[in-house]
Amino acid sequence: MITELEIRSNKMEVGQAIAEFGFPIVMAVGMGYFVYFVYQTILNDIDPAVNDMKLTIIRLIDQLRLLDQDMIRLQEKVNTALAMQENEKKNESNNFSTTSSDKHKRNGNST
Repeated sequence: MITELEIRSNKMEVGQAIAEFGFPIVMAVGMGYFVYFVYQTILNDIDPAVNDMKLTIIRLIDQLRLLDQDMIRLQEKVNTALAMQENEKKNESNNFSTTSSDKHKRNGNST
């Protein structure tokens, strides 16, 4: 924990540096340290996390493509099953109409 004495000491050092070198020079050094600190944070913390996220996104995209392919296959199966069901209904109705017209012909009623 930083004590009050250390804070006063740091303020005195900054004040002495400003008195000796001038405010613009001290601020330029401070900004240089800030840029260095941000650059190091990006390199050490953010960049590895971004690379991990890239791998995770690639895995998720692969899974999404697999799911899309499965959806396409299932849709084709459903379409085929519905078409077969519709064909069976048509065949049943054709068989029913053919059977009823055959009965009329056998009874001597021709329509």
